[in-house]
Amino acid sequence: MNWQNALKDYGHYLRLERGLSDNSITSYSMDVKKLMLFLKSQKMKVSPLNISAEEIQQFIYETAKDINERSQSRLISGLRSFFNFLVFEDYRNTNPLDLIESPKIGRKLPDTLSTEEIDRLITAIDLSTPEGERNRAILETLYGCGLRVSELTSLRLSDLFFQEGFIKVTGKGDKERFVPIAPATQKYIELYSTHVRPVIPVKKEFEDTLFLNRRGRQLTRAMIFTIIKTLASKAGITKKVSPHTFRHSFATHLLENGADLRAIQQMLGHESITTTEIYMHVDRTHLRQVMEKYHPRRKETNRY
Repeated sequence: MNWQNALKDYGHYLRLERGLSDNSITSYSMDVKKLMLFLKSQKMKVSPLNISAEEIQQFIYETAKDINERSQSRLISGLRSFFNFLVFEDYRNTNPLDLIESPKIGRKLPDTLSTEEIDRLITAIDLSTPEGERNRAILETLYGCGLRVSELTSLRLSDLFFQEGFIKVTGKGDKERFVPIAPATQKYIELYSTHVRPVIPVKKEFEDTLFLNRRGRQLTRAMIFTIIKTLASKAGITKKVSPHTFRHSFATHLLENGADLRAIQQMLGHESITTTEIYMHVDRTHLRQVMEKYHPRRKETNRY
């Protein structure tokens, strides 16, 4: 088996067996492609079946000169997944990455916006244009429902269950979940879908897509990034703001106001509660408030 065939089979495995999105598959495949380019540049004629831990370690050592520890850890994790696949399919007996340790890194806390900063961003929108009404609905949906950017761009009219107070979201691996939507967010979506969207010449295949560009097609991820970056600059916000910042802010503000972590996990579509727990570190005052409110000994200051 050569590298190209192994990479192709790996892509099928990630899509069919693990149900990953195209973006995730591209990311995992890129790690393997980097290794392939290194082997070619070094004229190292080894296959995925006989490459050794020492040869992979050499690649990681050379690559580490140009990337930070977090990126190193991500690279090692991606390669470990690839070789785990080869072991799983009985192409190899062992995973050479088992002998390679990832660098110790701290967990990066997500960037968040305050409610005041979110209001400033939305206020910066020019509502005199049809795109302004659309952009306000987009930002309100990102923040009001905690969506990933890919979940937002793929949102459909048929996913809106406003009478029940929910929207249906298609997340990673095409997994669906229902997320509650506040009346205020519903209002801005309805303003856009009632007054702006009907006058857009919708292209075939996008009749059910909620958020459209001026040409009647689904908005791209890059376009959402551009909209937010432009508004942040206009609002004078110097933080690094992206669509994911609204998702982080959604979770953080819910937690700060007393929401249950399990409920936040369900709304975000996290498979593991461990992923959601990162928000516990954003504002530790919440932990003290929970203790003081709920612990049975909270009022017993002097028992003896």
